[in-house]
Amino acid sequence: MAATDLELLEAWRGGDRAAGEELFERHFDAVARFFRNKVDRNIDDLIQRTFLACVESKDRFRGEASFRTFLFAVAHNVLGKHYRSQRRHGDRIDFGVTSVHDLAPSPSVVVAKHHEHRVLLQGLRRIPLEHQIVLELYYWERLSAAEVGKVLDVPEGTARTRIRRAKQLLEEQMTQLVQDKALLESTLVNLDAWAASLRDLLLQEPDP
Repeated sequence: MAATDLELLEAWRGGDRAAGEELFERHFDAVARFFRNKVDRNIDDLIQRTFLACVESKDRFRGEASFRTFLFAVAHNVLGKHYRSQRRHGDRIDFGVTSVHDLAPSPSVVVAKHHEHRVLLQGLRRIPLEHQIVLELYYWERLSAAEVGKVLDVPEGTARTRIRRAKQLLEEQMTQLVQDKALLESTLVNLDAWAASLRDLLLQEPDP
């Protein structure tokens, strides 16, 4: 039987490097997905920084939440530091009002072949980053509201409110982006399914 995340973490704390490597390999794709639709370059560097920060802070993990939730919380902090470093004076960025489109208006690097997927990607990048993060964790990583709250360090009730608000903001952006009413209706009616299916495309590299 495969070791649990907590068992691997305890072994890693005890000096078992192989356990640490297995833990990171287990969660590498999830961290890659976290950054994939939020930054346009240096994704590998941000993944490496996340795992390095996890190494440095592993003794502070007490097991109140899952290791995966802890890892996403670290990735969330790394993303904030990344965008602050892009500012001239290292100013703090309010993820509650600033979108990826505001920070990096170039197209998403994610390969999307369906119109619905492209609309979703554009819409996600145009809502405030905090709401984008909420939806991507909810749809792509299948985190519960309680787990999303742990990542953002907010109560479960607040996380539920943010999930609802994020869906509203996404729908508003998609309505502005799409001229084809049939396409818009198809995407909105089946939003959960389209969002979930997009998860499998996140780590695909574009054709050369």
